[in-house]
Amino acid sequence: MEPQRSFAAYGASHWLVLALLAVGVVVLARLGSRYRGGPAVAPLGRAFAVVVVAFHVPILIYDLTPARFDVEHSLPFHISDLSWMAAAVALWSRGRRAYALTYYWGLTLVPQAVLTPALDAPAAPSIDFFSFWGQHLLVVWAAVFLTWWAGMRPDWRSFAYAAAVTVGWGVAMLGFNALAGTNYVFVSGRPDNPSLLDIMGEWPWYLAVELVVGLSAWALLTWPWTRSRESRNASPSS
Repeated sequence: MEPQRSFAAYGASHWLVLALLAVGVVVLARLGSRYRGGPAVAPLGRAFAVVVVAFHVPILIYDLTPARFDVEHSLPFHISDLSWMAAAVALWSRGRRAYALTYYWGLTLVPQAVLTPALDAPAAPSIDFFSFWGQHLLVVWAAVFLTWWAGMRPDWRSFAYAAAVTVGWGVAMLGFNALAGTNYVFVSGRPDNPSLLDIMGEWPWYLAVELVVGLSAWALLTWPWTRSRESRNASPSS
């Protein structure tokens, strides 16, 4: 039997996934402007949550089986793992905190993983290929759905909450990685594949650069929404 070809960044399968991601974002955003706040949004959001859980939970269980388990990769400790959990909760309940994590992680950290994938696995149709891309695409689409369909919006409180959770989780993973010899969230070392971290210096300095760049990007994703609310709420001058 001919061996499966390994996934190659910016090969045909990568470009196909990027195109699928972009088309999904555009379609969801355009339709969201038409159907925002309508009676179908709540049931669609819950159906979306069911899809997210139904996709991820079997894969998570499979990765935790003895035949598959690897302490370096199988535990759901990466931000992308936390993102789908937050997305499922936000889609089902429209909780503000779950939405904040879905919005900021889904529109910055997850796209970074999509553009510079740390995927050492056979190309399609392998389970690792579909697991990796399904996990990331669904979270981005969930963030778009919650914002453009459900009409949820970030604010500075959401910004502070997402920042605190992200930094706190990073610190927790530094401790876990030191004990287990792992590199979850890539806080103990840069990934082997090319990534934006390569231009941010060596460990631990790139962590500080990443924090500043990340928070700046999140602020830019927050300010337009808060600015528009301030403009609407401003009383007319007499």
